[in-house]
Amino acid sequence: MQLIALAGPTAVGKSEVALLLAEKLGGEIVSVDSMQVYRGLDIGTAKPSQAQRQRVPHHLVDVADLNETFDAARFAKLAEQAISEIQGRVRVPILCGGTGLYFQALFEGLGEAPPSDPVLRAQLETMPLGDLLNELQERDPKTHESIDRQNPRRVIRALEVIRLTGRPFSEQRAAWAKQNARNLPFFVLTRERTDLHRRIDARVEEMFDRGLVEETANLLQRGLAENRSASQAIGYRQVIDHLRGEHSLKDTIALIKTKTRQFAKRQMTWFRKYGAAQVINIKAGDTAGDIVGAITPQLTIRDEYRSGETQES
Repeated sequence: MQLIALAGPTAVGKSEVALLLAEKLGGEIVSVDSMQVYRGLDIGTAKPSQAQRQRVPHHLVDVADLNETFDAARFAKLAEQAISEIQGRVRVPILCGGTGLYFQALFEGLGEAPPSDPVLRAQLETMPLGDLLNELQERDPKTHESIDRQNPRRVIRALEVIRLTGRPFSEQRAAWAKQNARNLPFFVLTRERTDLHRRIDARVEEMFDRGLVEETANLLQRGLAENRSASQAIGYRQVIDHLRGEHSLKDTIALIKTKTRQFAKRQMTWFRKYGAAQVINIKAGDTAGDIVGAITPQLTIRDEYRSGETQES
């Protein structure tokens, strides 16, 4: 075994577990997070600190500017490259994150969805979100039920595919639970609902203490609002509205907590569909070391990977 995947909802504690696991096994971390790829989106994405990156090398963090597009296909390409390089150093790649679509893109592919059509995309972008959702519900109820209905970008993409192909978007996505092509250890961390919500609330409050409002204001000067993906990220989206005078700071903080809890629930729904994943239930008093201790006996790592050095013959 030369690859480990570690997933779970936001604030569950993945990052510290991945750090300790990497140090124990001689590994390097590949971030599977659709927002940590952007330079400057630091506080709102809980990006690993410089101290953490010095402890263990991290990949696919800060690989795109705000004026660039970044999608699952690009992630899969860069992740394959990072994994190959890590293994070439006789190290263990540890994939860690909460973006289910990126895991799927890497392991299963992205299905047969066509490339974007600029004319159709522009037309859909002029339509009210309510009209888009009504059309999606009529043409693809399954996708309407599962999609983030408050994210116009995803709704538009689903409808774009439907209109271009004449087939439901849900039929064209690669089957997430069909197979685990790499047959790799895949662990999903979870916590009891009350405990996870407490951790989410604490994380959101810490982000504001660290300067999320100021970070967002600076990012707006660098083009955040023009990046359809990054500007829709939970936290940044609500702070942008706050800076435009739409919500008070108190209401913004409360809204981000609510949105983050809802997002965590959607993440777990996604990962539970992946039948090859093993769920690790973390108790409130468990440390990251406890979780690593529960995971490592289930791994088969060659001795040279444990040390990070090739054994002499």
